[in-house]
Amino acid sequence: MMTLTIWSDFACPYCYIGETRLERAIEELGMKDDVQIDYRAFELDPTAPKVVVSSTPERFAMKYRLSLEDAEKQIEQISSLGRELGIDFRYATTRYSNTRDAHRLMKLAEAKYDRQTVARLNEALFKAYFVENLVLADHKVLLDKAMSVGMKEDEVKEVLNSDRYDDEVRLDQREAAMRGVRGVPYIVFGGDFAIPGAMSIEGFKAALERELRRQEKEDKPAERPHTCGPDGCQLL
Repeated sequence: MMTLTIWSDFACPYCYIGETRLERAIEELGMKDDVQIDYRAFELDPTAPKVVVSSTPERFAMKYRLSLEDAEKQIEQISSLGRELGIDFRYATTRYSNTRDAHRLMKLAEAKYDRQTVARLNEALFKAYFVENLVLADHKVLLDKAMSVGMKEDEVKEVLNSDRYDDEVRLDQREAAMRGVRGVPYIVFGGDFAIPGAMSIEGFKAALERELRRQEKEDKPAERPHTCGPDGCQLL
């Protein structure tokens, strides 16, 4: 089994695009049953407010020192990458807020549910932000998405109304800092090499094949040397 570790944030457009491309690459290689994905939290802005205070074009223009018109063009270019994958990508109308609770919800899923549920929740949260333009800091939104993938209502409410799994989210981010991660998506293949960014589907396929060759080489039995001794030679 090949293990991939992905650091990402639900407010990161390239994370949604990159993870979707990666999934397509895995499917095209027929490796769906041979790859395990471990998700790690990475908050692009831990100080982001829990309520929406500005539009995405306004925030984008201010952050990158662009005119509002140029910001809208850049946002549309990014959105077009998502639409190429069949996603109804609506980056311009996203409602930016804090994503800490969304990451804590993912930690609950990882702790209590199977990998299929975790993957469905991951997709549901990205879709909630970039397609449905919902506020990910809103506990009702998070509860609805959790229940849509089969998580228990009482269990989810208990976590959202506390600070449970906060330490686990912080631990993910400390590990990222120790690795020198400064941007996401950041994808580690089997602990051997990492891809910092959203590659093309073909690029991900090449990376997956490289990791597969490495694993096959490690699994190959060591060569058995032939020897002779006082009692005779080793028979083939």
